[in-house]
Amino acid sequence: MNTPSDAAPRPALRELTPLEARVLGVLVEKQHTVPDTYPLSLNSLTAGCNQKTARSPVMNVSEDEVLTTIDGLKRLSLVIEGSSSRVPRFEHNVNRVLGVPSQSVALLATLFLRGPQTAAELRANSARLHSFADISSVESFLDELASSEPPRVVRLPRVPGERENRWAHLLCGEVSFSEALARDAQGGESFSLSEFEALKSEQKRLAHEVVQLRAIVQRMAGELGISLDQPASDA
Repeated sequence: MNTPSDAAPRPALRELTPLEARVLGVLVEKQHTVPDTYPLSLNSLTAGCNQKTARSPVMNVSEDEVLTTIDGLKRLSLVIEGSSSRVPRFEHNVNRVLGVPSQSVALLATLFLRGPQTAAELRANSARLHSFADISSVESFLDELASSEPPRVVRLPRVPGERENRWAHLLCGEVSFSEALARDAQGGESFSLSEFEALKSEQKRLAHEVVQLRAIVQRMAGELGISLDQPASDA
């Protein structure tokens, strides 16, 4: 069995798009749940991406969007196209590219498909991909993924009213606590790929504006001789 220590050093992996993560999650899932039809055709893969059950958020993407996404994943060696069929079929290569065991791939795929979850939820939701003996076993693999370089998952702050922390994957970039809450609030609402990209672009624009406003406030405070580090009561 290949292990990370046996493999050559891997180049840094760029951030994945939400649809790229969804495609990988579907491929891992279907590899275990419908092995007779795996590797998947483009039609089956698109249907898996748009599936309304066991998905958060629900997506509504076209075959053209999925095909474009596959091309990007093929360049990263995360997806391989089979050549033994008249109909192109696709399979994932997550284990080798990330250098992680199948147990970790099962957890990552479940996070790709369902969003942030507690260790208990991950154990239940990944049961068809891998049967974990107990929650501590799940936490052990999560800790391993979180301590890898670069980290692949992160433990989120505890949501008010909940007893356990949730975990989120980092393959699409950093995940903020507010983003995780917003994702939960959205529930089963359906989003297209273009809407995902628009939201991401808007978030970056707002973050840039906050940086600019902060710089303006600091400059004005300096001109007025006001220290922003002091409490208002000391002014």
